[in-house]
Amino acid sequence: MRSGLKGIVKKGIGEMGFNAGGGAINWFPGHMAAATRAIRDRLKLADLVIEVRDSRIPLSSTNEDLQPQLSAKRRVIALNKKDLANPNIMHKWIRYFDSCKQDCIPISAHSKSSVQKLLEVVEFKLKEVISREPTLLVMVVGVPNVGKSALINAIHQIALSRFAVQGKKKRATVGPLPGVTQDIAGYKIAHKPSIYVLDTPGVLVPSIPDIETGLKLSLAGSVKDSVVGEERIARYLLAVLNTRGTPLHWKHWNNRKMDGIQYESEEKHKYDPKDLRPNRRKPPSVSDVVYVENLVIEVQCAMYKTLAEFNGNVEDENDLENLIEQQFEVLQKALKIPHKASEARLMVSKKFLTLFRTGKLGCFILDDVPETNTVS
Repeated sequence: MRSGLKGIVKKGIGEMGFNAGGGAINWFPGHMAAATRAIRDRLKLADLVIEVRDSRIPLSSTNEDLQPQLSAKRRVIALNKKDLANPNIMHKWIRYFDSCKQDCIPISAHSKSSVQKLLEVVEFKLKEVISREPTLLVMVVGVPNVGKSALINAIHQIALSRFAVQGKKKRATVGPLPGVTQDIAGYKIAHKPSIYVLDTPGVLVPSIPDIETGLKLSLAGSVKDSVVGEERIARYLLAVLNTRGTPLHWKHWNNRKMDGIQYESEEKHKYDPKDLRPNRRKPPSVSDVVYVENLVIEVQCAMYKTLAEFNGNVEDENDLENLIEQQFEVLQKALKIPHKASEARLMVSKKFLTLFRTGKLGCFILDDVPETNTVS
């Protein structure tokens, strides 16, 4: 970790306690403990496990407590939300897991073709068992908000066209917040042999000793924002972007804005970035799309300008803190938050995090590809 980023993580952010026993933050819900016990029991019966991870944090989004059991089973690691991850780095992760002799496939749970490829891998790994077992059980596991339920629903859609499914089709509950699925539910997806897919609640370990891992999970939405604090998470995101020099690359993506060109919406918008979340009911109008596009460009240009004109050293903790404070001020203007608005810093943090999580600021991978050959 770069020295400036390391200082930001420790100072003002690092006093949080990602543990079940208390500390600055008590984030481990009681239902997770019960769910973890239930998952352990059912894992003994599973013929194959689909472990869903977030493509942006392939290592941080793993449940370490379950790894001994998962590694002993037939397993496919599905790196979900690949559309939000940098494709220029994703292939390195594929090579990494391949070197560890672990089946891994990047997917988007909202893409039918992507999920079909995952099912092909699953069926191949079950081929030997299918010949001798009349009933097979596939478990889908993962930390909160990595897209397990969305994947289950996509599998259902494919199963309807491929197999004769008995009974009324059920759908798993999907939401943008962690903790939506709190029960273990089974869904039959095929006959001859009968294949059941078990969707499970997202569970985290009771204690995360590495604070940066906890912040990555928070940034990806696996820990509720209210538990950690939106401003803390936004400060970490700004620190990561600045130390990587990411805003300096945004100039090439936004030539029309850099050249002073901005489109106007045809009608007055009533749109908020939080409506970008996938569970929204009403699709955006043309005016809304233009508004969001211009909003993103304003944000990227503001970030680019502050970093390009920055005379300090992002490797220095104090310099980086000063830069982040300046960026909060310019982001407030770019995000069109009233100057005198109470809780303006919180509003900036929420909108900025939403733009990141929906991929409007670009595709990222936050974890570094390890040099060792040990699967985390």
